[in-house]
Amino acid sequence: MQQQARRVVITDCDHGSVDIERAVAEQAGVELVLATCVTEADVIAAAQGAVAIVTQYAPVTAAVLDALPDLVAVGRYGVGVDTVDVDAASERGVAVCNVPDYGTEDVSDHAIALALALLRGLPALDKGVRRGSAALDPVRPLHRFSASTFGVYGLGLIGEAAARKARGLGFRVIGTDPRYAPGATTPDGTAVVSPETLLAEADLLSLHLPLMPQTRHLISDDAFARMKPGAKIVNTCRGGVLDTAALLRAIERGTVGGAGLDVFEEEPLPVTSGLLDHDQVLLTPHAAWYSEESFAELKRRAVANVLDVCGGRAAANVVNAAALAQRAEGSAANV
Repeated sequence: MQQQARRVVITDCDHGSVDIERAVAEQAGVELVLATCVTEADVIAAAQGAVAIVTQYAPVTAAVLDALPDLVAVGRYGVGVDTVDVDAASERGVAVCNVPDYGTEDVSDHAIALALALLRGLPALDKGVRRGSAALDPVRPLHRFSASTFGVYGLGLIGEAAARKARGLGFRVIGTDPRYAPGATTPDGTAVVSPETLLAEADLLSLHLPLMPQTRHLISDDAFARMKPGAKIVNTCRGGVLDTAALLRAIERGTVGGAGLDVFEEEPLPVTSGLLDHDQVLLTPHAAWYSEESFAELKRRAVANVLDVCGGRAAANVVNAAALAQRAEGSAANV
């Protein structure tokens, strides 16, 4: 659907400034409004009359879409679109856009950084020094990277980038992804194994999965029971992929030797979380996506995507493009 963009609303943004987004909108002659939405009602109130919205955390549900009949496009800051009811948007002819590759290098860099810190025992060693201890016992055994297997669960853009970087550091790298059969090799050179083999052989398991019903708590008690004793785990994708309570049980049993987490089931992480009680757990505040370069790219493209849709131009990152095309074909057939 082509519709000249008149008013675009950013429902919520914790970036501190929307100067980059405003510059993109002004160049296109579009009014850009920044709101502070938390609930469905907030989004409905703020976006009345808007032809597009860009959202960070605010919910875009079927009820929101019904209340905003002028809406042509919904853009999201980031890769995941789990705050948007994509099916409902498709049914109403609303394009849903993301920015899937803005942070590929940055998130994979962060995953590697967490992995290396865990595999060298840095969290526990640092905390020991601060307590006046030089003991190595809390981190034994440590192994050189070339003697370790780096496992990647999810071989999309970020997972493959992490795999490539791990290979460059000398790790044996294996991965699993439903798009590839065990025994295959990905275009980037990652050896594909079954999920069972990945869990059994990885000394470090790095998660790179979208959050959806099939992946929620994918890594739970059963998965931890099948992992190599003392294996470490890194999560830079979505907090809900990993069952936090199960992870704590695995750490307390010694099944898991360490965890590097940038995402959590509840964000921000509560100060009462049991994750804070363990020296072998390294925590960062959903910061893996960030570099100055990724920050600017995310903001620019999130707005440019919805403006392209509204202007009838080809938008590169419409996650429901196939559903919209099918809907358009059905409508044409009924004319």
